[in-house]
Amino acid sequence: MTLSEIETAAHASGMMIMGAFHPENETAGTIILVGGDAGMWPAFTSSPEHSDGADDPLDRWSKRVIGKIATRHKAKCVFPSDGPPYAPFTRWSLESGRFWQSPAGMLVHDTAGLMVSIRGAICLAEKLDLPPAVSANPCDGCSDRPCISSCPVDALKGIEYDVASCKDHLLSEEGAECMTRGCIARRACPVSRAFNRAPDQTAFHMRAFLCIV
Repeated sequence: MTLSEIETAAHASGMMIMGAFHPENETAGTIILVGGDAGMWPAFTSSPEHSDGADDPLDRWSKRVIGKIATRHKAKCVFPSDGPPYAPFTRWSLESGRFWQSPAGMLVHDTAGLMVSIRGAICLAEKLDLPPAVSANPCDGCSDRPCISSCPVDALKGIEYDVASCKDHLLSEEGAECMTRGCIARRACPVSRAFNRAPDQTAFHMRAFLCIV
């Protein structure tokens, strides 16, 4: 079994490998972080979970799709919604060498930017051969920090994320762009712009943030 085989299976389902590493002090030999690529939204919106009217459609779709990949490769899988206790996805992301903490406090990914949506992790007993971790934090060469300055209500300028101001803005008439096209701060990241996530998908995540999906 190779990482490439799992990556091929992930792409076929609208997913991508966002990071992989050999953890220390874990029962798994390799942990693979799986998220959505450009094909995820079309795959999800054509799925039974999207139209069945039940709660948490994206989580249920992710569990089915990633679970199928894990079963095929005789691996276990873990999801961010499993818990409590919850798996340490933030720590795992940083350990993979493909994520960093952005100036705005959110995780930034080397190819997805601030459009980070880890849908699950595949945990293999064996240690797969892995490519070298990306060493360049994309924020290091970004002096303008648009992820902070572009927020219409300055929710990311303080020591802590101002959740109340953010939600009030989203529920206001002035917040229509963030609600329908996605968080302006996330979209302002140059890496996020290149990732080109579908506006409908970003709007879905905003509604989920407000618990109105």
